Amino acid sequence: MPRTGPGSAAKKTLLWLGVIIAALALLLGGGSMWSNASWTPKLALDLEGGTQMILAPEVQGGGSDITTEQLDQAVEIIRQRVDGSGVSEAEISTQSNRNVVVSLPGVPDAETRELIQASANMEFRPVLSGGGGQGAAVTDPTPAEQLPTPSAEPTDASDTNWISPELQTQFETTDCLNPDTIANAEQAPADQPMVACEPGTAGKYILGPVEVPGVDISTASFGMAQGNNGVSTNQWAVNIEFNGEGTDKFRSVTERLFAFPEGDPRNQFAIVLDGQIISAPTVNAVITDGKPQITGNFTQESAEALSEQLKYGALPISFEIQSEQQVSATLGADQLRMGIIAGLIGLALVAVYSLFQYRALGLVTIASLVVAGLLSYLAIAILGWSHNYRLSLAGVAGLIVAIGQTADSFIVYFERIRDELRDGRGLVSAVDNGWKRAKRTVLASKAVNILAAVVLYFVAVGNVRGFAFTLGLTAIADLIVVFMFTHPTMVLLARTRFFGEGHRFSGLDPSRLGAVPLYRGAGRVRTPADSPAVRGKNRAAAKEAERRMTIAERRLAEKQESMAGSGRSSEKDGES
Repeated sequence: MPRTGPGSAAKKTLLWLGVIIAALALLLGGGSMWSNASWTPKLALDLEGGTQMILAPEVQGGGSDITTEQLDQAVEIIRQRVDGSGVSEAEISTQSNRNVVVSLPGVPDAETRELIQASANMEFRPVLSGGGGQGAAVTDPTPAEQLPTPSAEPTDASDTNWISPELQTQFETTDCLNPDTIANAEQAPADQPMVACEPGTAGKYILGPVEVPGVDISTASFGMAQGNNGVSTNQWAVNIEFNGEGTDKFRSVTERLFAFPEGDPRNQFAIVLDGQIISAPTVNAVITDGKPQITGNFTQESAEALSEQLKYGALPISFEIQSEQQVSATLGADQLRMGIIAGLIGLALVAVYSLFQYRALGLVTIASLVVAGLLSYLAIAILGWSHNYRLSLAGVAGLIVAIGQTADSFIVYFERIRDELRDGRGLVSAVDNGWKRAKRTVLASKAVNILAAVVLYFVAVGNVRGFAFTLGLTAIADLIVVFMFTHPTMVLLARTRFFGEGHRFSGLDPSRLGAVPLYRGAGRVRTPADSPAVRGKNRAAAKEAERRMTIAERRLAEKQESMAGSGRSSEKDGES
């Protein structure tokens, strides 16, 4: 059987890298033919400009004034909707504690406008089928009356006759583990059943029509649950308080749901916000006073989050677009051009340094940077098409910073190879051993870079996240290039005459690197003290020790050196 050598393996690796780049290019080129894909990355608001809309909140039914807390919660809901629609680098804020200002890159489509203007829609629906909820329960000290099972006709919202074959098929094909399913959740009409997911648990349910709208919630809070005797159970709970109309509706719902045996899905009801289930507790009692308590495996944070959603998620607020105008880029094309020029200057300086330090070997660094830049560019363009990612000036800064970090990986590798050459190894062996030592350092360095980028992305806000994203993306591209281009290229170059024989302009000339051969002639072999690295360390240590000497110590050392020199002269005279 033919034996596959390192050169053949290196060629295959380079071929696979070419296949990956070609596949990305074909994906982008094919998308541009039948979709909105483009070879040019999408730009964020600070570079491209966009649309600014001033929204005036409107209370449904002409109610009381909107509080600051309600407006802040409405802004958060709008931000979640905009992010879920794939619009990146949007800016959302309040104006004079009354209006909401939304600035979006480009021109928003009709669907995005509807998402921004719509009020939060919270509903209480009975569960007909499904499961996988939080295991929470609604309790009340009031005893309940057992009611008979409903008739076969869909006379109430808990009747399973609501489940049509089409709805059952939709339930079976819905994938609640898919993030796109959660992001694209749609609210069904209030008088119709629906299929919904619970994002926190990936639970999937078939729900009946709406029985209690979210606007019937007066308030919600969280705290420690208390038993019938008033003693704390040391468990976190969420408390809901309905208004008068909601109290009557919820009492009727719990009377019916409590009649179903434990374990029956119809013993549960789901709290639905914008088409997603935020909780699906079971009913352990009939709630007569409109003050249910949801208990379960809550932490303080999860109980507080659910209470906030219940308190403000049912905001009866919609928004009217008061004004809309196109805004120019705050930084503009000039700033983008300056950023690109800065990146080119940085790339040129790295190229000059590489050629000066490594001569022809510097061409490998330049080629590796070009491949890394190509991978990063294709990735950003594809993400702009598929996930509406937009490149901001902060993201451009991340790309510029990445030039130095990427070149650092190649420098580590090349210096390892040169160290092996100084120890007297041949180039093929030096490349092999240098790679084994360098790849651990490169992996550790890039792992730190990626970790820093991930942490910065999740804890930062605004354009800083764009910087973190491109920093992490280029770190991944760097790893791909080092393993699939730089190292295989060095394996192949080591087998060429120009590099293998150590041409003076190759950057790998053993004589210029101070390499000491293993056999030095006249029966002498290389010793550890002959290593240039050791000699260099000894010279550096001697200089440092001399610098730290006192005047007396320096004079004593000079005297000892003079005496030693006289002794060597006498010894030579005796030999002659």
